[in-house]
Amino acid sequence: MRLADKVAVITGGASGFGEGMVRRFVAEGSKVVIADLNGAAAEALAAELGAAATAIAVDVTRDAAPKAMFDHAAAAFGGLDIVVNNAGFSHRNQSMLTVTEDEFDRVFAVNVKAIYLAARHAVPRLVAGGGGVILNTASTAGLRPRPGLTWYNSSKGAAITATKSMAVELAPQNIRVNALCPVLALTPMAATFLGEDTPERRAAFVSTVPLGRPSTPADVAGAAVYLASDEAAFLTGVALEVDGGRCI
Repeated sequence: MRLADKVAVITGGASGFGEGMVRRFVAEGSKVVIADLNGAAAEALAAELGAAATAIAVDVTRDAAPKAMFDHAAAAFGGLDIVVNNAGFSHRNQSMLTVTEDEFDRVFAVNVKAIYLAARHAVPRLVAGGGGVILNTASTAGLRPRPGLTWYNSSKGAAITATKSMAVELAPQNIRVNALCPVLALTPMAATFLGEDTPERRAAFVSTVPLGRPSTPADVAGAAVYLASDEAAFLTGVALEVDGGRCI
């Protein structure tokens, strides 16, 4: 119950890393707003988890989304303590020159602009409540970039830099800001990162991870709970590698 009585909003919360965080936050005592573009999936997860979770369908790239999310949190649970900017998007693994302008814009809108939009609406609420926590899901791609995902790598690098700058600026208001940097997991986005999800490509990737496996939503959820909890009260501006040693 490390997050007892806390109210969290988790974007991209209906699948992948987000679903893992939602389930673990609820298990740790938090009330959670599951915010996702897929409203039906968010509603189904909330129904499974019961009174501790509620759902809202949002497009995090639109300014109306964070206001709606945080208003929903206030109406359902009475406040806001933790914001997890987890929604993510990637172009398929390919030459940097063949990524379309629309794909580029969508990558940066979901992975970077959404953090800015959420901050504009969340920070005043967190300040009014005496402080809080913001977590941004970045990636090892922002720390150890590799060919084929250049613009995705760049967006996650921007998320990491934003995290560090936000941490410094918001520290006087008792708001901690940290980033999660997972390595590839076998989520629905795996094929996008690998170019093609085949046993051979999975094996080639896993061979680059010293601990010998991909990440899992549970791995990321455990790190998120720690960073959101009072156990991490003196940690801010951290880009935590959840990667089995791949960035070494």
